[in-house]
Amino acid sequence: MTFNLPIHTIIEELLLQEDTDSDKKITKEDRGPKKFKIVSTDGQTHEIKGTYFLSNFLQELALAQKRGLREVEISLAKIEEAPTARISRMIREVFWDDLTRTIDEKGIATIVGDDKADTQVKRVYVPYRDVKAQQYFQRLEKDFTIEVVVLPGHITPEYVKSINDQPGILGLKLENEKGAPFVVPGGRFNEMYGWDSYFEGVGLLLDGRVDLAKAMVDNFCYQIEHYGKILNANRSYYLTRTQPPFLSSFIREVYETDKSVGKEWLDAVLRTAITEYETVWMVENKRQTKNGLNRYLAEGIGIPPETEAGHFDAILKVCAKKHKLSISAFTEKYQNGEIQDKELDMYFVHDRSLRESGHDTSWRLDNVCANLNTVDLNALLYKYETDFAYLIETYFCDKFKTPTAIYTSVYWLAQAEKRRDLMNRLLWSEKDQSYFDFNIKSKRLTNFGSATNFYPLWAKCCNQEQANQMVAILMRDFKVKGGIVSTSKSAVEELSKGKVQRQWDYPNGWAPHQMLIWKGLINFGFEAEAYELAYRWLWMITRNAVDYNGTIPEKYDVVSCTHKVYAEYGNVGTEFDYITTSGFGWMNASYQYGLSLLPSKRIVELNELIDPDDLFD
Repeated sequence: MTFNLPIHTIIEELLLQEDTDSDKKITKEDRGPKKFKIVSTDGQTHEIKGTYFLSNFLQELALAQKRGLREVEISLAKIEEAPTARISRMIREVFWDDLTRTIDEKGIATIVGDDKADTQVKRVYVPYRDVKAQQYFQRLEKDFTIEVVVLPGHITPEYVKSINDQPGILGLKLENEKGAPFVVPGGRFNEMYGWDSYFEGVGLLLDGRVDLAKAMVDNFCYQIEHYGKILNANRSYYLTRTQPPFLSSFIREVYETDKSVGKEWLDAVLRTAITEYETVWMVENKRQTKNGLNRYLAEGIGIPPETEAGHFDAILKVCAKKHKLSISAFTEKYQNGEIQDKELDMYFVHDRSLRESGHDTSWRLDNVCANLNTVDLNALLYKYETDFAYLIETYFCDKFKTPTAIYTSVYWLAQAEKRRDLMNRLLWSEKDQSYFDFNIKSKRLTNFGSATNFYPLWAKCCNQEQANQMVAILMRDFKVKGGIVSTSKSAVEELSKGKVQRQWDYPNGWAPHQMLIWKGLINFGFEAEAYELAYRWLWMITRNAVDYNGTIPEKYDVVSCTHKVYAEYGNVGTEFDYITTSGFGWMNASYQYGLSLLPSKRIVELNELIDPDDLFD
């Protein structure tokens, strides 16, 4: 049955009747009659009933309106589509394209004109050595009213601080005067983010978008070549910090999904990944500490400029009081160098390093991050080392030449073994049967319960006995109704008494943790646990989308199973009219990945919205 409908008129009537809270959505909180009559093309009357079907109807009308149509033919099958099929289809057919950007003539206006740009001047920063890019963007200056700034050959923290009040987008790869495309997280995030991109790539590969995933790897390699690292994101104020290292996994998964990307491509990007490993992560006394393990250590001077107003007031208030100044007066004098405060300097080193970790913010890392050999970072670098060994042995006849060395798998496996031994010696607690972050100052484990403690399952740097012990703890202390919580409740309660809630802490859950832990469980034979956790996470997303007009946000409160998260920074992906056309990048990917893992029986149960607590002990 199909319906030929006047879009504008029907949207107005539908919202007037059903959208009782006037938010341009139809959700379970609206108090309308929850039924709406339409007439089919052959004269039959049909009544659409219930929040989910009504919101689907509104979404289909909104999609047609966005295409510039005045009338649209809608099939009943689209309105009454099963929830998992609809969410997955929207991600595949609509969301990825809506989240795709390019920094070139076609796409530059979208990025330089967003609310993170300087309201007066729209800037594009271009690398010193990319002369073609400089010439390309300079030709666009007049037409797009942009200012092109050529970065210095050597980018220092002092230089980055000097341009903090002149923010701009950083150029990415251009090929034949077209920007290599990339996926942004969504909402206010309109740039290419570091670890978000890898997880988005997992979803893209599942959805057959190898071209886009490959282009994102190319942009990462461009950043390493021209900015010295994979950036936190390609904004000027992120030039001093990187993000969690996932490049080797991204390269491997792209190539093994579609080898037609070419051996030449694999050779080039593998070479760049090894350069990143050596020049970003393995420089002694920087991100590699004296004990041989690694830490996050971002550079930078002063207060990170991208944070929301008031974020640092608690710490600045203490410092201001010490100098008998108001917060604003102290901040001004501290920022311009009139007041020196080494303790506050160190606080911001830790804060930037925390942001480099991707976990911005968590009480686990607050005012201590640069002192920690973290479990997550060292597991990720172990994965680099084993990926390098695998790729070199499998595709390069066990010999890979770079400008500085000839590598074999034996070399990289030895590096990985050395790291595993150090992790077991310094990060593993036999008493608690878990990995924990290690404080290089106090020489002690933090004993902080975090989802990141389980990264060794994904990286396969633990043994089966350790996995057995860790999984017992995971299912006891971290499993909640909606999946895996970011930190244990007890760990946060101990550190955060009387303090504000951090978004990467209990009771919140995030897509990357779920995805890594599902794969980690499968690596060690815990398929039943992986399927349960995937079901819980997808059930929460599906239930939320059904009840709230298709909403797919940045994060969830996984204890209460709601997108209504009121920790710092709010919750991106919840503000839209009629329909979300983007969801949120890594949340979209987690949905596609979870569906790819679940047995068909579980997907049927998901469509019926069967409560996970009714399915699992």
